[in-house]
Amino acid sequence: MTLPRFYPVFDSAAWVARATALGVGLVQIRLKDMPEDALRTEIATALESCRHDGALLVVNDYWQHAIDLRAEWVHLGQEDLDTADIAAIRRAGIRLGISTHDEAELDRALSFSPSYIALGPVYPTILKQMPWAPQGLDRLKTWRARIGDIPLCAIGGMSVQRAPGAFDAGADMVAAVTDITLNDDPDARMRAWLKVCA
Repeated sequence: MTLPRFYPVFDSAAWVARATALGVGLVQIRLKDMPEDALRTEIATALESCRHDGALLVVNDYWQHAIDLRAEWVHLGQEDLDTADIAAIRRAGIRLGISTHDEAELDRALSFSPSYIALGPVYPTILKQMPWAPQGLDRLKTWRARIGDIPLCAIGGMSVQRAPGAFDAGADMVAAVTDITLNDDPDARMRAWLKVCA
């Protein structure tokens, strides 16, 4: 499977629409601390934008809403694997991406035959507190050798400038968050990402 190499992660349907309007072909919506009705509305709105613009939407965590709204992709962290109904996700035909941070988590992720594996944080990140040290490009190379043909996503502290190194180390996709949302000109930054990931 070949996925777009640029994989931004956003916390609202508005950001998703902004990205897909610029030609971003793969985007994740990661929502936190919202009432269920608002969550569902945000995911549905994001799906609508992606379908309108021919992009793929990955729903972080909320696999029940993804099933109900006929999303095509779900991303789960390791803690989400404890409670998610993987069989239901599979029955719905939804593809699954899984976060990993160490060897044990990678082994666990591989047991689910995921559609992609994410490794992070590759570099220090300001997005959230991480119990793991930055993984570095060498760990990306190790994961690349371990997972065979499964697409590999680099996440954590990624920037336009760092993306080529991640690709050289074996990443198929690079996920970005604050490099876009905290930029003075997010649209120009996304265009730069699209160019470096072309």
